[in-house]
Amino acid sequence: MYQNELLDAYKKAKDYIQDKQIAADLNLPRQRIGEMRKGKRYISDSEAVFLAENAGIDPEVALLGCHADRNDNPHVKALWENIAKKFNGVGLSSISMSLGGLGLVAILDVSPVSHYALCILC
Repeated sequence: MYQNELLDAYKKAKDYIQDKQIAADLNLPRQRIGEMRKGKRYISDSEAVFLAENAGIDPEVALLGCHADRNDNPHVKALWENIAKKFNGVGLSSISMSLGGLGLVAILDVSPVSHYALCILC
């Protein structure tokens, strides 16, 4: 269940010891957090965004995970999880490509050998 991971990440980010501290931040009765952990109640979208932002997690990923948790239909749940995986994969690959491109530009600008080779080829 993603919501348990989200609650734990928020708890760790705030250095909290008990779930009732999370409940106080969300203005909820302390029993609600226990119900969330057991799967009897689900985190709302606004609660998920609040927890994610304060835990240093991308709120979009948190919303995707929480929507996957809410579905009882295994097929729909799998679709939500697949969307989340694609979302994470695209983010990581674009970051990797950007860093690789910047590294290549830095090498080309600094290296006189590369500049010389480009002059000869042109």
